[in-house]
Amino acid sequence: MCGFAGFYCPKGLHSDPSAILQKMGDAISHRGPDDNGIWFNINTGIAFSHRRLAIIDLTKTGHQPMHSHSKRFTISFNGEIYNHLNLRKDLKNITWKGNSDTETLLCAIENWGLEKTLQRSTGMFSFALWDNTTHTLTLARDRIGEKPLYYGWQGNSLLFGSDLMSFKHHPEFIPEINRQVLTGYLKKGYIEAPNSIFENIFKLTPGTFKTFSNSTPKEGVENVYWSKEKVILSSIENPFIGTHSEAVEQLESLLSKAISQQMLADVPLGAFLSGGVDSSTIVSLMQSHSKRPIQTFTIGFNEKNYNEAEYAKAVAEHLGTNHTELYVTAQDILNIVPNISKIYSEPFADSSQIPMLLVAKMAKQHVTVALSGDAGDELFYGYSRYNNTLSAWNKINSLPMSLRKIGKNFINYISPNLINKLGLVLTSGKKVYLGDKIHKGAELLEISNFEDFYKNYLLSHYNSTDKLVLNASTDDKSPLVSSFDSLNNQEKMMVIDSYSYLPDDILVKVDRAAMGVSLETRVPMLDHHVVEFAYSLPISYKERGNSSKWPLRQILYKYVPPSLIERPKKGFSIPVRDWLRGPLYEWANDLLDEKRIKQEGFFDPIQIQNLWKEHTDGIRNWSNVLWAILMFQQWYQDYNTSN
Repeated sequence: MCGFAGFYCPKGLHSDPSAILQKMGDAISHRGPDDNGIWFNINTGIAFSHRRLAIIDLTKTGHQPMHSHSKRFTISFNGEIYNHLNLRKDLKNITWKGNSDTETLLCAIENWGLEKTLQRSTGMFSFALWDNTTHTLTLARDRIGEKPLYYGWQGNSLLFGSDLMSFKHHPEFIPEINRQVLTGYLKKGYIEAPNSIFENIFKLTPGTFKTFSNSTPKEGVENVYWSKEKVILSSIENPFIGTHSEAVEQLESLLSKAISQQMLADVPLGAFLSGGVDSSTIVSLMQSHSKRPIQTFTIGFNEKNYNEAEYAKAVAEHLGTNHTELYVTAQDILNIVPNISKIYSEPFADSSQIPMLLVAKMAKQHVTVALSGDAGDELFYGYSRYNNTLSAWNKINSLPMSLRKIGKNFINYISPNLINKLGLVLTSGKKVYLGDKIHKGAELLEISNFEDFYKNYLLSHYNSTDKLVLNASTDDKSPLVSSFDSLNNQEKMMVIDSYSYLPDDILVKVDRAAMGVSLETRVPMLDHHVVEFAYSLPISYKERGNSSKWPLRQILYKYVPPSLIERPKKGFSIPVRDWLRGPLYEWANDLLDEKRIKQEGFFDPIQIQNLWKEHTDGIRNWSNVLWAILMFQQWYQDYNTSN
């Protein structure tokens, strides 16, 4: 895994860009500390800068940017092609220079063409490819969006790369904050593709490649080599019809193969283990492929309501892994918070980013590659919020709209603080913020569309973010693809998450945290064969009785007894609500200073101060939206942008 940056000027370069390329590469050295390289052509206006984290073929033959054997193509590649050895078997009469998957990819492109090569490749990746014959730049990204790729025109240059941090070192880059994107970010806690925090800078759509040349439109020509929409629609038309046991058998075969491929590395390898269904399944299958104990890592908290480390330890002991755990204190969080935004190169506010970074940092002391159990919830109907949403929707939707409007007005008439005080009485002093929950529920009463109910309100931290951001239009509610209207509501929630929450939150969190400490992460459940099979399974295969993720559980129970797994899920989060009132107060109070907010000019200082005071006084729980604001403030300070 690596990182790259570059730029393309169709009219050619006016001078040697070496110094610029070096700075762009140095800005992302954490993504590739083992090697670096630059390449450019002044006449054609193309320039690449590469940083390498060596995983496969640790020799100099894996150096990038890399040229194809014929010298026609030059590539800067980030990621892994897991089936590259199989591809090599199909490439005849090749004299290989080394063992890297990058060389395999280049030879495949020369022999089969780009689109066919991408369709035959299994992996996670993003890359920039220059054709020295046609003078065409191609940017490509993996099917699911595991690896990042930003791009956009700035002046006469098309900037592109793995990380926005490199863009600031290009002389034509203007870091203008997109205020509408900012409002959406405050609502969700992450930035939805294809946008970035900056105006005119975008994320390449997963499963596509985009070409740029003198003969193409300035925005480039997008080509789709893998369509999630087509895969889902095909699954609706041709669902899996085998028995439940056959579904488990096929899933285990696909997942086992994916794990076997992803365990190939020329460096030490391990796995994250939370003790839940997903990570325990991955670790169980990994251990079944290994004669030696695999290395596993988990993180714990002294606060029992957040701690799952004891469960992970029990699973590790049962499987016989070489297990390492780290208990995190508030001081550990304090130490790491100021550096978060330097790792997440645009604002990102999923608070589990912190334990993710800490466990990645711990794992890096022992291994260079770690497998994770991410995506099980989105693919196999795992989130408890799915059924909670259905229950709430069915109850609300059964009421006449006239009655729902009356109910909303009545609830809004009562102070949430008053209801919170009532909640203290009903729960014998335990703070449950009943008023906050009831008032959020009131906002849902007038919604008549399920998709809107789930995505734009239930998953939202704060719905009036346009009132917080100055000079911003109301955040647009992005609709689901219209061709998914035939999906039932359970399927719609999983599809919504697979388009947004999974790639823009979960995968961003994992990639940036791991690469921040030069650790490669791999996600076996996102092998596209596993994904396609998961989409083909009707809900009845994924949820049976009271069991979610049913096929994953059946695989897991071959290795681990249910007694070690069956328990309420606590999640991979931190007690932000309480820590903002305690050990993180001074840090937060400084970033939310009224004069500072007013001087920067992004937020309404009065609105921000009201949120902060209500939260610190214990009147309301605004931890989610405050964390998003704080992460932006910290990022803005570190990135040193001006609007």
